Amino acid sequence: MEFIWQFRNHLKVTLYPVPCRRIPKTGHKEIMSIHLSHIKSGLTLVLISLILGISLGFSFGLSEDLFKDFVARGIAVNPDLADAKSQDKIWRYAQRAHFHATGIAAFSIGLLLLVAISKLKPGLKKLTSLFIGLGSFYPFAWLSMFLLAPSIGRGPAHSHMITETLTYLGVGSLSLGLLILLTNLFLGGLSETQDT
Repeated sequence: MEFIWQFRNHLKVTLYPVPCRRIPKTGHKEIMSIHLSHIKSGLTLVLISLILGISLGFSFGLSEDLFKDFVARGIAVNPDLADAKSQDKIWRYAQRAHFHATGIAAFSIGLLLLVAISKLKPGLKKLTSLFIGLGSFYPFAWLSMFLLAPSIGRGPAHSHMITETLTYLGVGSLSLGLLILLTNLFLGGLSETQDT
């Protein structure tokens, strides 16, 4: 039995019935199996980012004033580096670290599952997974700006070597991983060779 869906004659998805096998010891039938071994490195990095985002959100809920006081103390020590908007804007950097960490982690998990079920070669699955996982470094750029800005100012914190390194590593890696995945999914490139 074969089911075929067509979308404007461009995308053709063929669904085949999956033979079920019995899982040892339990006797239950396995309907679908996704092997995560090729995406473990990327998944580990993404989960670290997710933990960062959740931890920041939890910390904000427990004591938002702790973060705001950190900014206020830094500005008080270096008043010549701050303007009237500095306190609110620097506090916003911590919020952006939280938003980006949870958001990037959420869609990266989806991308990693696509990598796991894709037809990419096993080595490319590992590499693509690693690139997508390295995208999780981008939220750390916002966190570094939050930590640096009270003592060196917003502009220098934004252009600091640590911030820029984390930004380029995160955005560049995620973009490269996404490019490899999309090349495989939509153009069929970089696929495993199949003997016929």
